[in-house]
Amino acid sequence: MKYDLILAGVGGQGILSIAFVVDNAALKAGVHFKQSEVHGMAQRGGAVSSHLRLADQPIFSDLVPLRGADMILSVEPMEALRYKEFLKPAGVFVTSSSPFVNIPDYPEPEAVLATLRQRPGTVLVDADRLAKEAGSPRAQNMVMLGAASPRLPLSQEILEEFIGVLFGKKGEKVVEANVKAFRAGRAAAQG
Repeated sequence: MKYDLILAGVGGQGILSIAFVVDNAALKAGVHFKQSEVHGMAQRGGAVSSHLRLADQPIFSDLVPLRGADMILSVEPMEALRYKEFLKPAGVFVTSSSPFVNIPDYPEPEAVLATLRQRPGTVLVDADRLAKEAGSPRAQNMVMLGAASPRLPLSQEILEEFIGVLFGKKGEKVVEANVKAFRAGRAAAQG
């Protein structure tokens, strides 16, 4: 088994929180993993990405090669398109349909979504709405992790366990809202 994933979004959207959950779930499941990350501007709104590589054999590089990603998991639709050349022919986009318009020349959001829809297997989820319904507008990242989870080589139970670890110090209500957001994203992607 080998699974290459690129996480994409903008600062403040919790890309590195997704990476924490996936990395720790992989470690517990006995899966080899490598991670590399790129931080954009330190302030909210700069591009952030992370390459995650999972395998049942040792991995020697932490960077996903061009046309090597099984999935681009994005919390921002235009950021998903930034990494399209990394998708392998059968790779998929799993992305939020909720744009974060952070630049003056942001393209027409519907044009971005139309481009994403051209890729077979694309999963678009209204992460903004689902996170709010789960009780935490900031939980869009967990909605998107949930949407990606049916395709990841990790169990739902282990992923949810590490959502609990990640948010545990913030209290049970925060953990519950993030697990609820994860489950809402998973249901949206499967339904």
